[in-house]
Amino acid sequence: MILIADSGSTKTEWRVSGDHVGSENTCITKGINPFHQTTEEILMSLKESFSLAVDEINEIYFYGAGCANQEKNNIVRSALFSFFGTDKIYVDSDLAGAARSLCGNSAGIACILGTGSNSCLYDGKNVIDNVSPLGYILGDEGSGAYLGKQLIGDILKKQLPDNLIDLFWQEHQTNRAEILEHVYKKPMANRYLAQYTKFLSKHIHQAALDRLVTQSFSSFVQRNLLQYNNVLHLEVNFTGSVAYYFRPQLKKALNQHNLTLGIVTQAPMSGLEKYHRLTKLHHDRHN
Repeated sequence: MILIADSGSTKTEWRVSGDHVGSENTCITKGINPFHQTTEEILMSLKESFSLAVDEINEIYFYGAGCANQEKNNIVRSALFSFFGTDKIYVDSDLAGAARSLCGNSAGIACILGTGSNSCLYDGKNVIDNVSPLGYILGDEGSGAYLGKQLIGDILKKQLPDNLIDLFWQEHQTNRAEILEHVYKKPMANRYLAQYTKFLSKHIHQAALDRLVTQSFSSFVQRNLLQYNNVLHLEVNFTGSVAYYFRPQLKKALNQHNLTLGIVTQAPMSGLEKYHRLTKLHHDRHN
């Protein structure tokens, strides 16, 4: 049986896939990110919260944030080897996971729109081009953090209709000083900003908010997607909660730039399981 992991900095979803898997095949643990954790810290986290049976797992496919080079990948690989005892461990980026989940063995554009954003050109096997997302300060257009930043900026600078500004203050027990404290002095400002996508989603029928979200997605298209070769002739696929919940605005932004919207999923795990099942089936037939 194989074990697939989709990991962000906040949480990791694990799923066992195979012919004789029971009903308990998925668990959630803390996020794993080798930019912020050592092998020992990752191993300790697994010992604390991994709850699936590990006896029959013989292959592991781990896709994670921060898995951007061999050095970082080896931090994760060492922890997984120590915990699971198998040496068939494949570690790759969350972007590669998104591409395999969304595109399978076909060429296309794969994007992540969650707290952060990212995108790539995928040839059906590998990520062959990637416009650096640059994080929520310099980039991350279209992400939850970016949407929250746009909303908060418009609220504080009174760029939205008065009724929406009043509604925001009614629904959020906060103030200007507290917001600035969170953004400029406290850690994880990106997550703090991303929480305000709930306000956008709740009131997206308001024209001003619909326009804000659509323009944010248009910035994502202009500053990222239009740099990929042949993008006008490929489907653009998305995974992540922001893409999932704001699909009408996403489709509108893509249409403005003559791009074709493909698959939109809330999370990549189901697509990853399908990809690895089909890959294993193909491998077994040719051996």
